[in-house]
Amino acid sequence: MARVKRGMMHLKRRRNLLKKTKGYKWGRKSKIKLAKVAVRKAGVHAFAHRRDKKGDFRRLWQVQINAAVREYGLSYSRFIDLLKKAKIELDRKILAQLANDYPAVFAKLVEAVKK
Repeated sequence: MARVKRGMMHLKRRRNLLKKTKGYKWGRKSKIKLAKVAVRKAGVHAFAHRRDKKGDFRRLWQVQINAAVREYGLSYSRFIDLLKKAKIELDRKILAQLANDYPAVFAKLVEAVKK
């Protein structure tokens, strides 16, 4: 049988790996052993943080709504409670957008909920 040399595949794998580590610091961008670990860990963190991002945004919206509602003498939890009792089904993302971008509309919403 003929001898198979693996130089091309080694280079191809190395190039693909090092493309993924572009911008990393120190040996993690240029040494195969370190780059492999770095790419694997980056993938793990990316997977986990895609889920965390949803909670992060929800917390951000809660803070924004709380800040906007305080001007009208309400707390965040009281406002959400009044919204539910008034059967107004707006999610926190929309409420935060209204508070930031359309303060007049948000003011009307708060007044409607207070009644």
